[in-house]
Amino acid sequence: MAVRTRSNSGPGTAVGPGRVISPEPRLGQRGVEIQPFGSLRQLPIALSSEARMQSAQTLNRILADSTILYALYKKFHWLVAGPTFYQLHLLFDKHAGEQLELIDLLAERVQSLGGIAVGDPRHAAELTRIERPPNGAEEVPVMLGRLLEAHRTIIEAVREAIAITERNGDWGTNDLLMSDVLRRHELQVWFVAEHLVDVPLVEA
Repeated sequence: MAVRTRSNSGPGTAVGPGRVISPEPRLGQRGVEIQPFGSLRQLPIALSSEARMQSAQTLNRILADSTILYALYKKFHWLVAGPTFYQLHLLFDKHAGEQLELIDLLAERVQSLGGIAVGDPRHAAELTRIERPPNGAEEVPVMLGRLLEAHRTIIEAVREAIAITERNGDWGTNDLLMSDVLRRHELQVWFVAEHLVDVPLVEA
């Protein structure tokens, strides 16, 4: 086993030939990639490598889309304007927080299957199927429409993943997708869609 060494400059205590323990931070470290994205570690969870790989790949696509949806909610939270500003400002931030919770659950499930979760937003942007909006502000109904379309994209992928994980007997992933991801998305769709219903405010 190779032992990492450092120079004797600065404070430190020698603990062996060529090895010093020091309070100085070891900055600028680089190393080899110990597990490539798209590969699996062998974990004893009584699930075949094929099933784990299929689940990890499917979850990562949903994870990438969810990362982008979270960013959309935050962007629109900042940029929303008009008579419904306050309500939507709060709603978008609430939904963003809930998406962040789902992102963590999805990523941890990929890791528990032995895979590597999509963790860099730049990587998520390469994998997502959600259309990129303009960098500037749009009208509120357009923002709402973009959010609903993003939800639809993810929900379709989640429903496909539920069928795949059921066939493969990956009940842990199946339960996560049904109990947490699908139900949360369906609820958020309801809350967002109701803001696009054209009803009179003060006179029927």
